[in-house]
Amino acid sequence: MNHLKQIASQLGAYGLDAMLITSEPGEFYAIGFHGEGVALVTREGNYYFTDSRYIEACEKQVTDCAISMPTSRSYKAEVQELVERHGVKKLGFEDGYLSVKEYNAWTQAVKAEFVPANALVDGLRTYKDGEEIARMVHAQRIAERAFDEILGFIRPGMTEREIAARLEYDMLRFGAEKMSFDPIVASGPNGSMPHAIPGEKQVKKGEFITMDFGCKFGGYCSDMTRTVALGQPDEEMKRVYAVVLEAQLAGIALARAGVIGADVHEAGRRVIADAGYGAYFGHGFGHSLGIEIHEDPRFAPSCRKAIGAGAVLSAEPGIYLPGRFGVRIEDVVVLGENGCEDITKSPKELIIL
Repeated sequence: MNHLKQIASQLGAYGLDAMLITSEPGEFYAIGFHGEGVALVTREGNYYFTDSRYIEACEKQVTDCAISMPTSRSYKAEVQELVERHGVKKLGFEDGYLSVKEYNAWTQAVKAEFVPANALVDGLRTYKDGEEIARMVHAQRIAERAFDEILGFIRPGMTEREIAARLEYDMLRFGAEKMSFDPIVASGPNGSMPHAIPGEKQVKKGEFITMDFGCKFGGYCSDMTRTVALGQPDEEMKRVYAVVLEAQLAGIALARAGVIGADVHEAGRRVIADAGYGAYFGHGFGHSLGIEIHEDPRFAPSCRKAIGAGAVLSAEPGIYLPGRFGVRIEDVVVLGENGCEDITKSPKELIIL
């Protein structure tokens, strides 16, 4: 799988003669290969430079691209030669990833006008094709299988770190390439911190345990959050859980191609605010994901543009009561013309262990 043709097709729209790709996610999107190298997409052809650590695997996996392993010259010198050969005047680059130091080195070595064009690749990455979505669904099934396993593993006295480690082990055991991010496991009062780091705190009866985790398959991420109760929760815990679930369903019901991201966020936020917990939901309703775990656009107050079909976003409202407990429920949805498909199949009703 690669997206070289899609990138080349957008060069004219951005006023470019070629696109330079230097980031890890950009490289994977362009050529479908995880290595360390540099890709150049021109109107006449595509090129990829890498080193001896990756050349054999690259030659087996990458298509529609001239592959080489420079030994006596730098990647920058190779790109300069291609710039001259193809008459490149305006060269797009990933301004969202290139550091100032790297930018200065490239502009000194390559004689072309460097044009910020992060939006070209990111714009294409926003809308997933069928193969990309299939990989994300597969990654999601792996995460869900790990969730099923963890429900039979958790016991009072275990630490958050033990639970997080088991989630990672099971996802790898079931076919994950790697984690989408370090799992979050937060129990009891730690649950009020949305991105709590699993520690030595032991889980105990009467507490919520929030688990936020995901894995990669075929280079694409899954992401899910479930909050479960260890032993019987009290009435307020049950109420908060019900409100978060209602908020999530309200946002998902609005999600479809053409929706404004801020409107989906507001639909969920309103449910939480009307229940009296508005002060305890401080993050966005959801974010895009794909090759990276956090991409754009988002279901957030700042997203005022319509989101098209094929965008894949999380739906993850939460309520966080400082020093007491927190609840977050997260699914992943794919936007379509007539609504959205929720690709997360794990149950969302409150699970009591």
